Amino acid sequence: MSAGQNIVVLTGAGMSAESGVPTFRGVDGLWEGHRIEEVASPEGFARDPELVHHFYNLRRAALNTVEPNAGHLALVKLEREWRGKFLLVTQNVDDLHERAGSEKLIHMHGELRKARCECCGAVLSWTQELSSGTRCRACGEIGGLRPHIVWFGEFPFEMETIMSALEGADVFLCIGTSGVVYPAAGFAQQVASHSNCRLIEINIERTEISRHFHEHIVGPVSAELPKLVERLLSA
Repeated sequence: MSAGQNIVVLTGAGMSAESGVPTFRGVDGLWEGHRIEEVASPEGFARDPELVHHFYNLRRAALNTVEPNAGHLALVKLEREWRGKFLLVTQNVDDLHERAGSEKLIHMHGELRKARCECCGAVLSWTQELSSGTRCRACGEIGGLRPHIVWFGEFPFEMETIMSALEGADVFLCIGTSGVVYPAAGFAQQVASHSNCRLIEINIERTEISRHFHEHIVGPVSAELPKLVERLLSA
């Protein structure tokens, strides 16, 4: 099936959850005891940058305790053996896809292991802690660095590239996403308007966007995705 076919893969939190990536979000909806607006918005960062830096320092450090799972590895196999165009779009800000070996990848919501300078615009690889007193390695300014994360109220990265890929998709594979965070939640409906596009969803349960898919695979990503990849590559 893959000869000449274009595939776009979208991954969400369910992809990383099986690797043990903590969500930092409690059953009460709070993130480490704080409302989401306090730690994931430009307004929250302007009000209390040290709180925001602390929150993302914890998340960055947590990446040292996790590894890619079988689902991540299956997507690497799909990328390398798919005979048409391939693009992996992730809503996740961890680096598990890269560590597994994915290369044709867009982090639409940013990356934990990067920092961005609001003084000079530089995007820097960053594995250490950040604070208001951290100096930018590019311009030397202090206090301009922020997590390279798309916060609420900000526009996701590389949307033109993503939308163009969706327009030309023959297969759309949606993995472990809740289907409630836009604009990613709207991708399935957009692709569904392409009469010849095959839509496949993998999740541990049905989602808000399940009705747009032709195929629903319910179960753990790490177990179900490798089997699906084998089917796709052998078709």
